[in-house]
Amino acid sequence: MKKNIFKGRVLSLNLYTVTINKRKVTREVIEHPGAAAILAIENGQVLLVRQHRFPHGYVLEIPAGTLERGESPLKCAHRELREETGHTAKKMKPLIKYYPSIGYNTEIIHCYLASGIKRVGSLQLDHDEIMSVVKIDFDKVVKMILAGKIVDSKTICAVLAYKTQKISG
Repeated sequence: MKKNIFKGRVLSLNLYTVTINKRKVTREVIEHPGAAAILAIENGQVLLVRQHRFPHGYVLEIPAGTLERGESPLKCAHRELREETGHTAKKMKPLIKYYPSIGYNTEIIHCYLASGIKRVGSLQLDHDEIMSVVKIDFDKVVKMILAGKIVDSKTICAVLAYKTQKISG
């Protein structure tokens, strides 16, 4: 049984009553359409956005955004890179996908590695987005993650997955 508690612009909260191993249990689940995130590296520099994330303030993160209805993660990645950074990519290679909060949230984040980066224009931000573009050396980004200066999960997952693949590949 499913009971809707809240329906917002990007997510909804539902209360599920289900039977698992012959036990009736209740679960609160945030329903989210998923997101795409982009690790764009150009000449050893990572393209990051400095974005205000209420209630945490400004954070450094890779560009990303929510999938629109019927949109593929790949198409979303290309769209978000263009909107949030003013750049395009010739190629997007799947890097890693993961559930950021698997216990109560349906969101899955699809991370891509972008190559052939080219600046094509200015940012095209939504009215509630407050951000700027920052380029930081890849090795410095890794150090910032390990020092706790970059705390965004999609950025951490994408950067460390790429670093691991680079080392082992």
